[in-house]
This record gives sequence, C-alpha cells and structure tokens, in this order.
Amino acid sequence: MNIRDRFIEYVKIDTQSDESSNTYPSTAKQLDLAKKLVEELQQLGISNAYLDKYGIVYAKIPKNTDEIVDKIGLIAHMDTSPDCSGKDVEPRIIEKYNGEDIVLNKDENIILDTKTFPSLLKNVGETLVVTNGKTLLGADDKAGIAIIMTFIEKLLASDIKHGQISIAFTPDEEIGRGTDNFNIEEFDADYAYTLDGGDIHYIEYENFNAASAIVKIHGVSIHPGSAKDKMINSILVAEEFNDLLPSDMIPSKTEGYQGFNHLCDIKGNCEYTEMEYIIRNHTKSIFEKQKKDFEIAKNILNHKYGYEIVEVIIEDSYENMRTYIEKDPRSLDRIVNVYKRLNIDHEFEPIRGGTDGARLTVMGLPTPNLGTGGYNYHGRFEYASLTQMSKMVDILLELVK
Repeated sequence: MNIRDRFIEYVKIDTQSDESSNTYPSTAKQLDLAKKLVEELQQLGISNAYLDKYGIVYAKIPKNTDEIVDKIGLIAHMDTSPDCSGKDVEPRIIEKYNGEDIVLNKDENIILDTKTFPSLLKNVGETLVVTNGKTLLGADDKAGIAIIMTFIEKLLASDIKHGQISIAFTPDEEIGRGTDNFNIEEFDADYAYTLDGGDIHYIEYENFNAASAIVKIHGVSIHPGSAKDKMINSILVAEEFNDLLPSDMIPSKTEGYQGFNHLCDIKGNCEYTEMEYIIRNHTKSIFEKQKKDFEIAKNILNHKYGYEIVEVIIEDSYENMRTYIEKDPRSLDRIVNVYKRLNIDHEFEPIRGGTDGARLTVMGLPTPNLGTGGYNYHGRFEYASLTQMSKMVDILLELVK
C-alpha cells in the first residue's frame, strides 16, 4: 500500500482522545486503529507485533547484520486532539498545489487562505491533503504513523543492512498520557525519534517545561437585592486574579522561546468559579517564576478579602528534554548527518508544546522529534503534504543504515 492510501485510510478512523476519561486508553475507539496496525504489521512479516493492555502497539524488526550497531526506535501516536472533531473526516487531495487560497467548504465559506496561513506558500508544487472544513484532518499524528508503516514496508523489501528497529504507536498523547504506561525495557532501544512534527526541514529536541494550574475562587452569594457590602462575586474575583498575571505572557502574544500562561477553561457562578491554566516556558528559571506569579496573585487576593478566597493547585506535567539530549547527543548527531548526506536543508526549532518524546527522554530514552509534513494541527484548517511525507520515508531509510 502506498503512503497516500495509508494516510487516507488512517484519518478516516475516529481516534479522538478524552481528557475527562480515567481509562487506558481514554477512548475505546483508539483501539480500532491500534488493532488495524497490529494486523498490518503482521501482514508485513513482523510476527512479534502486539497490542498491550494499555492500548500501546509494540513491534520489533530484528537486526540483519553482525556488526555492533545502535538500536533505533520510531514512535507515533494514534489519537487526535479533543479540540476539534475527528469524526467523519473527509480528506481531499490537491495535486501540485498552485499557491492560491483553498476553498475547504464552499457552502459555509470556509477558506484556507495564504494570508492567514502563509506556510502554504512553502508548499507550492507539493501534493496536499485538506479537510472539508468541518473536522480536523488527523495528520497529527496519523501522518507519522503512515510514514513509519510505509518505511517498514520499503525497508523489509530492500537489502539495507540495519540494526534492531523498535516501533511503538501510543494512545492519548494529545491529553498528556501517551507515555504513562510506556515500557522502555520492552521497547528496547538506545534512542528513538517521535514522528510528530510539522515541516520536515525542522528537527526538534527542546520543548516547553509544562505545568497545569487549577484556580478555585470561593465567593459569597447573597440575593442581589440585599447584596451591598456582603456579596463577593467569584466571577469578578476570577477576573481580578487573571489581571494580576503578566498581560503579555499569553499565547497570542508569544512565539519561539517565549513562554505563556494560557487560561484554557473557566466555569462558575457568583458562589464559586474555577479556572484551568496551562503554564509553559523553555527556560526553567522563568517557568518557576511563572508558577510563583500564581501564588503571589493568590496571596494578594486572600489578603484583600480577608479569607482564603483563592486556592491554587499546580502540578508539573513534563520537562524540557534539551538538557537530557545534550548529555547523550547520539540521536541528534545521527539525524543531522542523515540530512547532510541527503543534501536536505535542516534547522533546529523549539517545540511550543510537548511530545511523547519529551517525557521518554526524561525517563531515560533520548527521543527528539522529526517532522511529518503536517500543518495547522488541532483544527479544521489542518493540512498535510504527501510530498514531504514521502521524503521523510527516504530520510528514515537512510537513518537506519
């Protein structure tokens, strides 16, 4: 099966994860793709492929050389983001993209335009896959899966000499649980690569330090007709709290290495309001200061109102993998040499988020991230370049030699 057909087949399977679920995986429908991948791997001749009780697919391609060589791992995730529907995806292929705006849905006037999404202009001449404007596409990360599966098929049909190659497809990466039950010993690699990035010309080995914050506001509800000097509206106090945080440290005002505090959910009434934040920064010292800012805001408001009106609960999520990769740079050196040998331009780019690889790196398995040719993840304007996906297959074939 070619990479186009694989990718189209995978994105039509709904694998959206659910952060409110306590099961592993968080949604049973992710297993539909997992079981399909195990079957496909076994049909390709990898009889050891299996699905574990946590919804993780594992497989190994044995070494075919007597030389002592590194054991390399390749990883992609099966779930799609809860931020946008992944049900009834209708992918459409655009051959030799011409650089013009793309009408995704004429009836609803949904347009993928080059002014809003200038990355399109880098894809002129490439074969693209877009949505119908009603769902995400699922290139994050089914493009990564399609690349790895196509790589496996081509590798097994070739005479390339290689060391052991470990494969894993994880669930629930989008909700931060992709590696909660990952068995590094079972995976058995010296280092690995997640195929979960965007433009294939970017190599990523540093990411945000991350934390989540729950802010609970305990107000005082009184009938509004007799509320003078008695009512404390928790919704208004929540606004006060947010105003005490740095106003320029929000996603819409940051880029590159700049961190942010993102208010991603708020619900409440006069009596009680709860806010959910994510806290992100590449620099550990600034990251720690951001967390302190939440405590400072809490203390200011508790002092102002004279009781524990604000609670703040902060939990760390993952770390920046850069320090760990630099201590053991074999994975980075190897992929850089591949790009040089193939004469493909490359740049290093910080991830404004996290990947399974970030947590695996901290757990002891160095795992930088490679591009898949996907763009505008987590929304209806997501698209993927089949041209770049095919080129990444060639990069992986060179990587394992």
